[in-house]
Amino acid sequence: MAFGRSSRRKRPVEPVTLKILVAGGFGVGKTTLVGAVSEIRPLRTEERLSEAGRPVDDVAGVETKSTTTVAMDFGRITLREDLVLYLFGTPGQDRFWFLWDELAQGALGAVVLADTRRLEDSFAAIDYFERRGLPFTVAVNCFDEAARYPADAVRSALDLDPEVPLMMTDARDREAVKDVLVAVVEHAMVLSERRRRTVSV
Repeated sequence: MAFGRSSRRKRPVEPVTLKILVAGGFGVGKTTLVGAVSEIRPLRTEERLSEAGRPVDDVAGVETKSTTTVAMDFGRITLREDLVLYLFGTPGQDRFWFLWDELAQGALGAVVLADTRRLEDSFAAIDYFERRGLPFTVAVNCFDEAARYPADAVRSALDLDPEVPLMMTDARDREAVKDVLVAVVEHAMVLSERRRRTVSV
């Protein structure tokens, strides 16, 4: 019996999987961001803040925060049938920096989440990704109680290179976070193509 083309079963698409880091200062909303978009129950490694940790965990501006990530957050989102992102949220405190090198292995790019109330907390993550040459996008998490500033003013305060994307977002909003992740992927692809062309010249 002959089968027409229409009766052939379509082969399932094997998706490309990409690793994205979500970084930023303590209490900036990394865990919230991963949880907002993850299609699986996010893996979280949170512990309650203790009195012993108060001298090293600066909660100024985030006084209501009661837990902190001590290893990583992990989530997954399918952007298209052929594209899946694995999200790794990094711990924000300096004492967990030793984990960053491990988490950065094999990453396509990163989101640096920023809070205008504690903008200086973003410097360490920005410096880290610049040193590693890892493409990143800065996303300003617009907290309800935080002052709003023009994107150009935030870019200047962070001393960002002109090519680094900067976006305003709400880490609680799935669609807003998806826009940030798409920006990271697109930025990384543009830089990869530029490097490829430079090498081939």
